[in-house]
Amino acid sequence: MTDPFKGVGIPEPKAAADIVLVSHGHRDHNNVRPVLGRDGQILESFVGSKEIRGVTIKGVAAFHDNANGSRRGKNSLYTFGIDGVQFCHLGDLGHELPSSTVDDLGKVDVLFVPVGGFFTIGPETATRVCDQLKPKIIIPMHYRMLGLRARIMLGFLKTVNDFLQGKNNVEKIKGASVNIEENELPKETKIIVLSLE
Repeated sequence: MTDPFKGVGIPEPKAAADIVLVSHGHRDHNNVRPVLGRDGQILESFVGSKEIRGVTIKGVAAFHDNANGSRRGKNSLYTFGIDGVQFCHLGDLGHELPSSTVDDLGKVDVLFVPVGGFFTIGPETATRVCDQLKPKIIIPMHYRMLGLRARIMLGFLKTVNDFLQGKNNVEKIKGASVNIEENELPKETKIIVLSLE
């Protein structure tokens, strides 16, 4: 489980995870209690490499803003491999990636990227980050949708359609999950949009 949230207006996640990754300590990303399994482990704002229950996790240092963290603090980017698929979760990334960070992250099959702007990178910067990391699958996150708190709905965040504009190979899926298998990864980059509606 990565960045479990609370207090944003949509149903909070429930799970019994063996590993919970938290990119930074803000309450809309660190709601660990409802998702942590009995003997689960938590990595919060972690930088470095660690193996937990056969899963190698790498945390790479980044920032929650484009001012070296002076406005919103630090943010850890996580990569981890499961069943031959390499995932990367960018948390609340607030800036483009320097080439050294791209090198540190390495190969990315599935990228979870914030696209809504204001609190994180917006559609244009998110597009450039995707181009830098060259994932097989992009899953946009942290954007305006029905059900979010009114303050966020009033125009601070961009919609996922702002990010999708001009892009091809987009699949919209009804539901909050998708199954990804190593032998089914697309040859060309595909964007998968999950929908709670």
